[in-house]
Amino acid sequence: MASNGARWTRRPEGSNWGDFGPDDQIGRMNLITPELRRAALAEAKEGIAFCLSMPLDYPGGEGERTSRRPPRLFSTKPPKGEGEMYNMPMGIGTETPRGVVCDDGVVMCLQYSTQWDSLAHWGGRFDADGDGVEEIVYYNGYRAGEDVVGSSEGVDPHAKALGIENLATTCAQGRAVVVSLAEHFGTGRTWVNLEMLEQAMRAQKAELRTGDFLLLHTGLDDALLAARKQPGDAMKTVGAVLDGRCERLRNWIAASGLVAICSDNQAVEGFGYADCEAGDHTMLPLHELCLFKLGIHLGEIWRLGELSRWLLKAGRSACLLTAPPLRLPGAVGSPATPVATV
Repeated sequence: MASNGARWTRRPEGSNWGDFGPDDQIGRMNLITPELRRAALAEAKEGIAFCLSMPLDYPGGEGERTSRRPPRLFSTKPPKGEGEMYNMPMGIGTETPRGVVCDDGVVMCLQYSTQWDSLAHWGGRFDADGDGVEEIVYYNGYRAGEDVVGSSEGVDPHAKALGIENLATTCAQGRAVVVSLAEHFGTGRTWVNLEMLEQAMRAQKAELRTGDFLLLHTGLDDALLAARKQPGDAMKTVGAVLDGRCERLRNWIAASGLVAICSDNQAVEGFGYADCEAGDHTMLPLHELCLFKLGIHLGEIWRLGELSRWLLKAGRSACLLTAPPLRLPGAVGSPATPVATV
């Protein structure tokens, strides 16, 4: 940490660290004002709501080497520890109580299915002190080992700063613009640069404003639902992905005023770049730009097909979005059940 007590004296080139205050933890969500939220309400013209969450036990198909696993439900135990709180008679003063109770818990990976990435999800090595030594830091200079701690620090892993609960407190609500990459490019794997994204937006008359959420439909959600938890290679072969190697696209995102980018695909952007093997490159350039430098939240594996098709048929592209994550202190990601109202 810098000798003056600040977390950083240098910020990454092109970042907005400090622009929303020295202790900011919500990034571009600061741009959503009450006035913008009121304007977003005007997009709910018909009163029709769409659930944008996949079933949280999708996509399925995980192998032995998969780090993220589907949720596992279990029944809780009664106070005396006998039996289980499932189809369990409950009552007082009778041998055959009329009440019956079910009560359960869940063990789950928070980023297995429809999810939000917190700003603690992706960091980088950067000389924030200006002393010539790179350290692991996250958005706004929060530090690994101090603000984002793991078991090596002798505690349960958690984010003291930048956890997903910060996004939850914003309510993650505002105007969203849906762009159907599936409609414009088909559902094959297509790497989309800025020129291609702008083509799709012009064709669909999609107008972005400061404070907007950008939702990208690629068709992967439809393919995963049709596969019934046996996706095969769909996660790698179906649906367009943003090409984070495109410098013009990165510059456009930085200048856009977007608060979040969400997609039905696995990571919003493509990954597995061969050139990463030959040098010091980040595997996920848009994760670095959005989460690490600019505080733009990312949403992944959203269910966007039904909403996208409705908007295309209606000749519209915008909706009201309400999409808070779980208010789970210290988590670096969260499942979500976003709702779009048109």
